[in-house]
Amino acid sequence: MLKPGLYIVSTPIGNLKDITLRAISVLGEVDIIACEDTRRSKVLLNYYKIKKPLISFNDHNKERRTPELIKRMKKGESIALISDAGTPGISDPGFYLIRETIREGLEIVPIPGPSALLSGLVVSGLPCDRFVFEGFLPKREGRKKKRLEALKYEPRTMVFYESPHRLIRTLEDMLSIFSDREVAIARELTKKFEEVMRGRISELLPQLEDGKIKGEVVLIVEGYEGEDKR
Repeated sequence: MLKPGLYIVSTPIGNLKDITLRAISVLGEVDIIACEDTRRSKVLLNYYKIKKPLISFNDHNKERRTPELIKRMKKGESIALISDAGTPGISDPGFYLIRETIREGLEIVPIPGPSALLSGLVVSGLPCDRFVFEGFLPKREGRKKKRLEALKYEPRTMVFYESPHRLIRTLEDMLSIFSDREVAIARELTKKFEEVMRGRISELLPQLEDGKIKGEVVLIVEGYEGEDKR
């Protein structure tokens, strides 16, 4: 029997078989599962024949749901937190609940597993020993360019999440601000149409057709190594 608290459970980023035995066990033992989208989570849970009560926890209701979940844990319940894909707390609303759970002094247990940012990084061919994760860039063009300017001289490999319809524009901005660096575009990782494109920004941009890019995208960018290299 699991002790009361919050279990941060990593789930597959695509291929449903990419889940740990421990994650399956915990999901089958907790009292309730908090998830971003109950419909998406049911696909995974049904695949492993896990039947547990689900409660939605997303950006729209996180402030309302968190006190309820905290109260349930204080009463002795165990709660699994899962995201739509990957590790909760990484560019998703899970961080809010995790932080409040810690503030309340309640038990918190990580159940490690898949992560899109690490999967993209290790197949990029760019240095993995030192890197920085930037998540999603701001949607507003002005704020995005300001953020890229702040990263212009970042020496570590940079990892971003990006939506398909913004990828070309983001690469154009990077070409202008960073100059022509090595990048890797990893999309649909672990899924049927998985693809990784590698090369300089100027080489990859002509290969991308606006509206033709589909699926989740991880963008990995070479760090600054001095103007003499460019």
